[in-house]
Amino acid sequence: MTQINIEIKARTTNQDKIRELILSKNADFIGEDHQIDTYFKVRKGMLKLREGNIENNLIYYEREKKKGLKQSNITLIEVDPKSQLKELLTRALGVLVVVDKVREIYFVGNVKLHIDKVKGLGSFVEIEAISRDGTASKEELSKQCQYFLNLFDIPEKYLLSESYSDMLRKAKDRRL
Repeated sequence: MTQINIEIKARTTNQDKIRELILSKNADFIGEDHQIDTYFKVRKGMLKLREGNIENNLIYYEREKKKGLKQSNITLIEVDPKSQLKELLTRALGVLVVVDKVREIYFVGNVKLHIDKVKGLGSFVEIEAISRDGTASKEELSKQCQYFLNLFDIPEKYLLSESYSDMLRKAKDRRL
């Protein structure tokens, strides 16, 4: 399945307040998922295998690298958690980085909201307005993201341009 997302990722120190605000919008709580995202070495974009209790997907995406609202073009395929796909991709492509996180997953309509605790990085909130069928415009999706960003009252200095994988790779490079 191919989809377009407009998304925002930000550091947060106030996960409890954000959780209350999400629930005040009659969000569907999908659950808490311990996810291991293994990123593989590819020439273009990002390829990751997500292994979790709730979500198990092979995900390829290309995303703008800028603070605030950014567009991602995503191809997502559900995978059997018992498959040997990880072993095959590791042997064929090599592992770039592994992201270990605990993620609370909520939906308000087509907007997916995450409260994340990422091992080695800290606490974050992620807002994804999703157009699975391509009918929602980039402007509509951007407005939805902006609504939640304003609701959460997140200062601009907490907005991130990089993915968790980028941040972990940079932290590893600094330690070397």
